[in-house]
Amino acid sequence: MKTTKTNQNTLELIRTLKKQSSTEDVNIWKTVAKELERANRKQTEVNVGHIEKHSENDETILVPGKVLGDGKINHNVNVAAFKFTQEAAKKIEAAGGKYMNITDLMDENPKGSNVKLLK
Repeated sequence: MKTTKTNQNTLELIRTLKKQSSTEDVNIWKTVAKELERANRKQTEVNVGHIEKHSENDETILVPGKVLGDGKINHNVNVAAFKFTQEAAKKIEAAGGKYMNITDLMDENPKGSNVKLLK
């Protein structure tokens, strides 16, 4: 039995991502939309420690799921994600970074250039 998303905000975000992908002719937004369409139990969860390990200073990271607060982050990094735990948001800001939702990143960087996708 296939289940579908029912949250209207999530569905609207998925539609917006697909439209942006088509408009700007880039695949990153389509990839994120496909990740968000997955069942909730299969959605991506990334710890800040994983972000620390796989990012450089002043880099922009996109997580098509939830960022969790486990681990340490010691450098300035901009993180866009579908959701953040409070602890993750605090750790990112304490390291001098910035956290934002996916829509904000799309508005700032419509082409998705210089963005690293972490799953």
